[in-house]
Amino acid sequence: MQPPFTADQFFDVFRRYNEAVWPAQVALNAIGVLAAAAAYRANARRSRTWARVAIVLMAGLWLWTGIVYFKMFFVAITPAAQVFGSFFIAEAALLLICAWEIGPLDPASRTSLAVGGFIIVYSLLVYPIVGMATGQAYPALPTFGAPCPITIFTFGVLCAFPSSVSRVAVAVPVLWVAISSYAALGFSVYEDFGLLAAAIAAIVVMHQETRRSHVAPLAV
Repeated sequence: MQPPFTADQFFDVFRRYNEAVWPAQVALNAIGVLAAAAAYRANARRSRTWARVAIVLMAGLWLWTGIVYFKMFFVAITPAAQVFGSFFIAEAALLLICAWEIGPLDPASRTSLAVGGFIIVYSLLVYPIVGMATGQAYPALPTFGAPCPITIFTFGVLCAFPSSVSRVAVAVPVLWVAISSYAALGFSVYEDFGLLAAAIAAIVVMHQETRRSHVAPLAV
């Protein structure tokens, strides 16, 4: 199904958004770095406090995207933006619930941390580089704070405590992977192909780590 807007309209939203909110992009990237650092500190110290910090910061990012990007800018080209924005606001609420209810932290494996770290670096650094390398130019390109890099970032952070956060935390991110596929396919947003890869990697990590955490040690 073709979206009800053109590629020019799609990228013009990013232009208007980036020009209007500057320099908020700097703060959003800083929040992302802080959230990632808190997640890995939580894993190292098995600290629910630091895990909550990471998840609350992520919730703030989802709230920003839902209200500012979707309901203030993307809505100019499709009324569906109101629905998308509500999804992102709902995810922010789900993350806050997960932060409140998070259980004891089981240390993630080195593999899980490595996968999460790669996904985080991709969302913060590699994502915009791929966009510029494939013909996009600032300000008409998605920056951190737009929906796709935020979604990828969330998958990465959740890899730091994959067996401790409720599975509902990935419901909206997975839904967004399905919804946003038209951008990668129809508008040649090649950096968004990382969405599916990040989703698959995070789900596999969460499944494997949950199984590992429930395997009782052998008696000796």
